[in-house]
Amino acid sequence: MPKIRTNRAAAKRFKKTGTGKIVRAKAFKSHILTKKSRKRKRELRQGAVVDAINVRSVRRMMPYL
Repeated sequence: MPKIRTNRAAAKRFKKTGTGKIVRAKAFKSHILTKKSRKRKRELRQGAVVDAINVRSVRRMMPYL
């Protein structure tokens, strides 16, 4: 039986916490930053937990997570 391949794009975007939750980076931090407030840019630096509705699809892309 062959091994299941990990989706490499997903592997670069998601990490697992110590408690088993999946963490992602927030969007809208790459460009057009001049119109965004300092507070908004600072808050975009923090990671966010993947919503429960999306956890199943992320786990399917990363079977060995």
